[in-house]
Amino acid sequence: MATAHSVFVVDEIGHGEPIATHPGAEVARARVRKTFTGDFSGSGEVEMTTALAGDGRGYVGVEWLEGTLDGRTGGFALLHCGTADAGGQSGTWPVVPGSGTGALAGIAGHAEVGVGADGTHRFTLDYELPEA
Repeated sequence: MATAHSVFVVDEIGHGEPIATHPGAEVARARVRKTFTGDFSGSGEVEMTTALAGDGRGYVGVEWLEGTLDGRTGGFALLHCGTADAGGQSGTWPVVPGSGTGALAGIAGHAEVGVGADGTHRFTLDYELPEA
């Protein structure tokens, strides 16, 4: 399995109206657009549902990534499940099986994200690609 290390910036966050409000959390939809640089370079767009709870949040969603990885261009989907609070963000995101397109067809693996003390969003992708 190969590993790609990248960073990303959040270009746009679009918050929808709350879906539901509960005593401990508000549930809402959001769309996030990102730009990646590093071993994976390209863009990502996430459609997600969030639970906002005081200083914490949880989220689930699907992200479509389009770009270049290991010299190969294409796209693939990641399934998101994560949490965040004042201490940082964590999540492990599997590649959706069969979602790879272009030269990334057949991609498998999972990603992890984190936010450093300096606010940098880190993206690590452990992946396998079929022989070209």
